[in-house]
Amino acid sequence: MSVIVALRKENRIVMAADTLTSFGESEHMPQDNASSPKIGRIGDSLIGGAGWAVYDDILNDYLATRPTPELNSSRKIFSFFLEFWKALREQYTFVNDQAATTNTPFSDIDSTFLIANEGGIFTVASDLGVTPLKQYYSIGSGSEYAIGVLYTLYPRTDDIATIATDAVNAAIAMNLQCGGRVDLLELSV
Repeated sequence: MSVIVALRKENRIVMAADTLTSFGESEHMPQDNASSPKIGRIGDSLIGGAGWAVYDDILNDYLATRPTPELNSSRKIFSFFLEFWKALREQYTFVNDQAATTNTPFSDIDSTFLIANEGGIFTVASDLGVTPLKQYYSIGSGSEYAIGVLYTLYPRTDDIATIATDAVNAAIAMNLQCGGRVDLLELSV
């Protein structure tokens, strides 16, 4: 499982995540044996995904054969993920098309994403809904703890790297599905 946070303040953006590697619900690998980076860069954007880890491999494979997408608006992000969803059905046929609940008319990619760049912070839900955010957000296991830290510390300091690290550390401390060390990426806009 994962916790990923993104913050934006003035001309700086940071994204942070835990690095816990797990197999199934309870098999956790020791940090010195396995560590999963859960955040990265796509062009001028920071991106992190929470959900099935295989989506990182699929997304990297998909991006390797295409021009770097612009992900700086809700419309562009939705268009990109719509094309990605189509590729999941056509090229990555081992991915099941299933919805999280039977009460929805939408497919489910079984993963959520957080994107941060000059255009803002955006979350992409498992049903491909894109939500723009202005200051901060968190996704994944433990995100409720991280959001509490973000809400509390954001107005108190301009040191967003420390805020992001504290938010991820809170999730690691309070949620058994989060762990490892904190990875942090920064972007100047």
